[in-house]
Amino acid sequence: MKWNVPNILSVMRLVAAPMLAVMFLFFERPYADWFALALFLVASVTDWFDGYLARLWKQETKMGAMIDPIADKAMVVIALMVIVGYSSMSPWLVLPATVILFREVFVSGLREFLGDVAGTLKVTKLAKWKTATQMVAIAFLFGQGVFEHYLGISAWGMDQAMVDQIMTDKIEDIQGLQWKHAGMVWTGWIGMGLLWIAAALTAITGFDYFFKAAPHLKE
Repeated sequence: MKWNVPNILSVMRLVAAPMLAVMFLFFERPYADWFALALFLVASVTDWFDGYLARLWKQETKMGAMIDPIADKAMVVIALMVIVGYSSMSPWLVLPATVILFREVFVSGLREFLGDVAGTLKVTKLAKWKTATQMVAIAFLFGQGVFEHYLGISAWGMDQAMVDQIMTDKIEDIQGLQWKHAGMVWTGWIGMGLLWIAAALTAITGFDYFFKAAPHLKE
């Protein structure tokens, strides 16, 4: 393997993927959410830089071409696993996450089966938009976890009646419950909406890859 900068960035992103889950083993929330969000954002940025630098410096390699999509899939799959696991298995998260995970496994299986003719399943522009949408959605959902836990910390020791009075401006909002709640709601809705869009793009690209591979599956 050629250890140029683009390949190093790809390998770093691949190593960072399982660290998303590890953060929740060694740190309490919301610190784990913060570290996971920061790690995910840095890894997402390197996803753009490694490809850009490889083309700019003419350092594109077969190893880099292999590692890059694997690192992307690992980041998305592990991040979704963590988010769904800490969301009490909300069906609004489970369904789009299931579509995304199924498609990634299905397309990977197709590529492995096709072997030498796997070039038939080249990454399309729509697939790149799919990956970008997934990563933005996941970043917002990690952000929701941050707001949610700071809201819980601020409301510690308060009963529901007191929280309701603060949220309706009957009691002064000293702890900032209102803006933390607004942050939790908005990041959650944006993240959820983008995840459903990503799931739709994922399904479309999955069908596209299947139809392209169909002539090689007639046997």
